[in-house]
Amino acid sequence: MSDTPFARTLAALDALHAQDPRRVQVEGESVPRELWHAGRMSAWLERLEAAPDELVRLAVRGQHLQRWQVPRSDYPEGRVGYLTWRRDQGQRAGETTAGLMREAGYGEQEAEAVARMIRKQGPGREPGTQAVEDCACLVFLENYFADFAKQIDHDHLIRIVQKTWQKMSPQAHSLALELPMSDEARGLVEEALAG
Repeated sequence: MSDTPFARTLAALDALHAQDPRRVQVEGESVPRELWHAGRMSAWLERLEAAPDELVRLAVRGQHLQRWQVPRSDYPEGRVGYLTWRRDQGQRAGETTAGLMREAGYGEQEAEAVARMIRKQGPGREPGTQAVEDCACLVFLENYFADFAKQIDHDHLIRIVQKTWQKMSPQAHSLALELPMSDEARGLVEEALAG
């Protein structure tokens, strides 16, 4: 396993993730934020799918690749700025991951399939793309939603939860409802889903 194209690509992705200068505390240890995020993405995939194929596993692992290099603050405020930033991030992460895959011995077709998943092309139609979207939404709800909720006005937050929910598969909905949440966060989610 240690010298397969999959293992080489995974190691190369994690080496890039580990360069993130931002840190998070995980069980008392300081860890590169992006490496931690990639691990959470992979952990959710293992809960979503009994036996995810290796291309989906690589797409999920590479989805946030080198995001710190192009901060959100480099783009205009508002929805259009956010969507442009997110599209550009997906393009960069997809291209970089595909390049690592080719270097590791994957063919062009496999590398491009993963790049499409990372760019989130075809959610709902393409199972791999849907898996990337589901994992991203679950990581957001699990780790970022509570802090996010403190920064945004109530009505805007309700719309964000509703849009996030629309992107997710029924299986991801079930997992999301099992997440531990504060009473306040759960109330917001319930309000959004009732609306």
